[in-house]
Amino acid sequence: MSPRRLLGPAAALVALVLTSACGSGLGGSADSGKVTVAAAFYPLEYAVSQVGGDLVEVQSLTKPGAEPHDLELNPRQVAHVALADLVVYEKGFQPAVDDAVRSEARHTALDVSAAARLDLTAADETESAHAQHDDHAAKDPHFWLDPLRYADVGDAIGAELGRRDPAHAAEYTSNAKAFRATMTTLDRQFRSGLEQCRVKDLVTAHAAFGYLARAYGLTQQSITGLTPDAEPSPAALADITDRIRRSGAATVYAETLVSEDVARTLARETGARLAVLDPLEGITTASAGRDYPSVMRANLATLEAGQECS
Repeated sequence: MSPRRLLGPAAALVALVLTSACGSGLGGSADSGKVTVAAAFYPLEYAVSQVGGDLVEVQSLTKPGAEPHDLELNPRQVAHVALADLVVYEKGFQPAVDDAVRSEARHTALDVSAAARLDLTAADETESAHAQHDDHAAKDPHFWLDPLRYADVGDAIGAELGRRDPAHAAEYTSNAKAFRATMTTLDRQFRSGLEQCRVKDLVTAHAAFGYLARAYGLTQQSITGLTPDAEPSPAALADITDRIRRSGAATVYAETLVSEDVARTLARETGARLAVLDPLEGITTASAGRDYPSVMRANLATLEAGQECS
């Protein structure tokens, strides 16, 4: 095998990993007979595992507990991208993955952005006059928090797996239908649970919940923009503090994987409760469930209490 040329100072090390991988099975399907898939982060890993079933071996490029926005790939992970039968990613969400796909997987990658219908920006998701973040006009990537958009991505994954493994296309289609059924049930539960809520403003740590809010009649008010570790300006904090007081919002939501210090301070200053809402960017031992559906159901219970829904 002749390793493909990589850009950057780590090229020689990656080439060595690629060469050794030929005999180790890294990223290849020769030993197992399964389709090997590199998934960029947890929601894509979970969708591939459900749609691919026993026919695929899927590995996430983002380790449990890591913040996917900040992902950097080591040479071995780039080698996995290069050798996988399929790379499933979301273009524009993780620049390191975009770079690896461009250099190593142009013909083996599935960008789910089109299927996810990314039509929200940070500007769309808040009415705050001071929420001018660096990513204000960037597309919101967090489609998976709307179960029906997530189901659409599952369909796209099933179709792509069927194209690359036509002998099992019917199984992928069937699995994608089952995935959609699970997401449809979850959507109905959210619609029922959030149909009658006293508080419509959803005060979140960062702008991860725009698709969820729009799907279920809420208005997201985020402390920071699409990047979770961004520092809010004093003007933005003053504006959202005023909005919390005027709307009667009783809960400020911190989240997993990032510091809750700013959310805690905001809750204290406004007299609101602090609760944890999981953006499902990764599953850890601290998660409220072991997989996407169970964590989403925990989120629903948190929202029903925090938004005072009857």
